[in-house]
Amino acid sequence: MRGTTGKATGRARIGRRRSGPRSAGIGVLLRAWPTLLLTVLLAALAIPAGMLIAPALTGQAPTMAAPVQTPAWQLLPKELSVPQGIDPLSTSAPIPLPAQVAAKLNPVLKTDGGGTFTGVVQDAVTGKVLFDRNGAASRIPASNMKLLTAAAALKAIGPETRFSTKAVAGPAPGAKSGAASSNSRTVVLVGGGDVLLTAGESAKDKVLGHAGLATLAKLTVESLRQDGFRGRVDVLVDDSLFTGAPLNTAWSPDDVAAGEMAPLFPLALNSARFDPAVTAGPRPQDSALAAGEAFAAQLTAAGAAAGLQVAPAVGRLEGKAAPDAAVLGEVQSATVSRQVDHMLQTSDNYLAEALGRMAAAATGQPASNEGAAAAVLQQLAGLGVPTDGMIVADVSGLALANQVSARQFSEVVRAIAAGQDARLRAALAGFPVAGLTGTLGDRYVDASSAEGAGLVRAKTGTLNTVIALSGYVVDADGRLLVFSFIGNGLTPGAAGNKLALDASATVLAACGCR
Repeated sequence: MRGTTGKATGRARIGRRRSGPRSAGIGVLLRAWPTLLLTVLLAALAIPAGMLIAPALTGQAPTMAAPVQTPAWQLLPKELSVPQGIDPLSTSAPIPLPAQVAAKLNPVLKTDGGGTFTGVVQDAVTGKVLFDRNGAASRIPASNMKLLTAAAALKAIGPETRFSTKAVAGPAPGAKSGAASSNSRTVVLVGGGDVLLTAGESAKDKVLGHAGLATLAKLTVESLRQDGFRGRVDVLVDDSLFTGAPLNTAWSPDDVAAGEMAPLFPLALNSARFDPAVTAGPRPQDSALAAGEAFAAQLTAAGAAAGLQVAPAVGRLEGKAAPDAAVLGEVQSATVSRQVDHMLQTSDNYLAEALGRMAAAATGQPASNEGAAAAVLQQLAGLGVPTDGMIVADVSGLALANQVSARQFSEVVRAIAAGQDARLRAALAGFPVAGLTGTLGDRYVDASSAEGAGLVRAKTGTLNTVIALSGYVVDADGRLLVFSFIGNGLTPGAAGNKLALDASATVLAACGCR
């Protein structure tokens, strides 16, 4: 009882000390601090604190604030807007007057230092020549040659064609010596013209790497597993599709050493680059064996669990794979149209030469340097493009021996944009867009050409003393024009030459010229 009374008395004493005049004020503050804190916070946030606190303090009914109106741009639309597309070109749009076109082009189409520019502008639909500065003169065109290759490939091979890279069953190791073993197999990697392979998995949304050797390896392992095979696998490469010398004698050894080109084979990783992100410097000198080694490595990784032991050394098949050889796996490239787009956008020399050889093969000619050149000339003639005086030393534009006139290029662009063979239209999207894509992505920023950004679409060409620009543009009146400007004998490195070509194409984009 004493203890209980003592505890109770203690509580009473503590309570009485808190009930004194000074302690009472502190108690009120302690009991009210949550309400005061909330008031301060709401006031700091500019929210009417009384709307929430006043009812608790006064006992009055709360007053509801007016609802906040949602901005119209945050509301769901009541109806969808009509899509705003690009209207078809009007056939009634006026054709520019040649005298007016010349009056606007001549002041800007000037060289920076030595050399000369030639040029041709035509109406795409009628073919009418609107500007001609020595347009029939043969010129070194640099990478504008790829326009000829694009047209030839689309016509000879077809825009929807794909190239197959296959793994097929080869002769049993030791078969020639009579020492063939039942627990060993040969797998032959057969090149079908795809030089944009990747070592990894196939990426169907890409052009470079559309077909992957890792995917092919997995398909091959699965075929061998279903056949019940476990044992040693030797890998050989069949690169017999391309014939003749892998390097064109028209190419400068210095250009080859600098990585502008590499020996041609019908299969390659990354367009014969060690790294797809590095587009300059040394390249594989045997892209077929390099692809074979990458395939063997992927076969090793995929086949370990299936009991396959892949020999590390990769060889080259003597002759060709048997036509009836069992196909163990197959991967396909992107379509030719997408490869052409990639070639034009990036100005890929190796891909251009491969497409030229594939065009030759498609028309029954040898898939060689000479066959590619002959195929391009043949296909251009079939399109009605005049080839008199044209010299095709290579199909990428790296060779200085090429000779093509501005008028011939203008006719090729016209065939692509408005010609009778609709297959060529697939190349239109590949022309770089001024100031936006491909080799024109960093141009058209100068005051003289900025208005052409997004309007001009053209293929570039650049060598030491050569610069070219050929493409198409819709003028201010809605008329489709095609053009080609080529400079030869120019002062190396003179910045004003590119500006002159860009400004000239911009003049056409802004042209009413009537």
